[in-house]
Amino acid sequence: MRPAQLLIILEREFASTAAGHHIPVMLWGPPGVGKSEMIRQVAQRHAVPIIDIRLSQMEPSDLRGIPFRQGNLVEWATPSILPDAQRHGAQGILFLDEITSAPPSVSAAAYQLILDRRLGEYQIPSGWAIFAAGNRQGDRGVTYTMPAPLANRFSHFDVEAHLDDWVVWAYQRGIDERVIAFLRFRPERLFDFDPAHNPVAFPSPRSWEFAHRSLQKFADDPELLQGALQACVGPAAGIELTAFVDSLDKMPDLDDIIAGEPVPVPTEIDLQYAVAAALTSRAIRAADTADANRVIGRILDYAGKFPQREMGVMLVSDLYRAIGETLFQTPQFNVWANTVADVMLYE
Repeated sequence: MRPAQLLIILEREFASTAAGHHIPVMLWGPPGVGKSEMIRQVAQRHAVPIIDIRLSQMEPSDLRGIPFRQGNLVEWATPSILPDAQRHGAQGILFLDEITSAPPSVSAAAYQLILDRRLGEYQIPSGWAIFAAGNRQGDRGVTYTMPAPLANRFSHFDVEAHLDDWVVWAYQRGIDERVIAFLRFRPERLFDFDPAHNPVAFPSPRSWEFAHRSLQKFADDPELLQGALQACVGPAAGIELTAFVDSLDKMPDLDDIIAGEPVPVPTEIDLQYAVAAALTSRAIRAADTADANRVIGRILDYAGKFPQREMGVMLVSDLYRAIGETLFQTPQFNVWANTVADVMLYE
C-alpha cells in the first residue's frame, strides 16, 4: 500500500483510541522505504510523544520488568520506558520498531502488552496507539519469523515506495530540488534494492535524503561529489545523479520565468524535469507571501509552454500537492486547465 494511504490509516488508528476502537498496526517493508518516518509524522501532526522501543535490543526482563520482594509476595517493577500518563502525557504512540528482529523470548513478552495493553499490573494509557514495523524475511535483515500468536495481535500492511508520495514529503522537508528532479526523470531509481546481491548502499527513500545532505556539503567540490553520492545511493545511481547535476548549467534563468520574460523551454527532457522541480520550489517559498498570485501565475503560464503537455500536467500536479487549493485561486489556472483538458480527460 502506498504511503499516502497508510498515513490516513495510521491517523485514524491513532484517533480511534478515544473511542476504544484502536487496533495495533504492523507495517512490513524493506529497509529504507519509510516505515518509521510515517509513524513519526503522525506523532508530529498531533504534537504527541512517541516512545520508540527497539525490541531487538532488549531482554525479556527489560520489557516485563524485574521482580522484587514485597513482604511474602513478589512484585514487578514497571520499566520506565513504557508509556505513563503522568510522565509522558495522556496521548501518544508506542512504537515497537524492528519487531521482527527481536528474538522469540522477547516477542513473547510483548504478547500481553500488544493485545491486552497491559503487562501484569501495568496498563498502557487509553489514549496511546500501538504501532510496529519490521523487515520481511526476504530482505536480508536480521529477522525472525513472527510467531502466529503475535501476528494475530496486529493488523498488517505492506509498505511500497511511491514516487508521488515521496515527492510531497520531499518538498515539505526541503529536499534539494535537484534530487526531486532527478527522481522525476528516473522514477525507477527511487527504490532499487535487490536482496540477492546484498548491496551496501542502494537507492531508497531514506538514502535519497542522505544524497540531499551530501549535495549541500560537496556540490562545490566536483572531485568529492560523485563519491559522496555513490556512498549514499550506490554506484550506478550516484553516477547518474552526478551527471544530472552537472547538466543543470544549461537550465534557463528561473528569475526570468517568474518575471514573465519569454523564456524558451529546454529541449532536453532531463532539464525539463529540473525546471519543473525548481519552479515548484519557488511556488512553495512564495505561497505565504503577498507575491504568491504573481509567482504562481507565471509558473502556470510557463507550464503551458511545455511541448509535451504531460510535463506541464506533472508540474501543476506537484504544485497542487505542495500548496493546495491556493493554486485554484490564481487566474492563470483556468487558462492552463483549458489547454490540457483533452490530456486530462482522454489520455
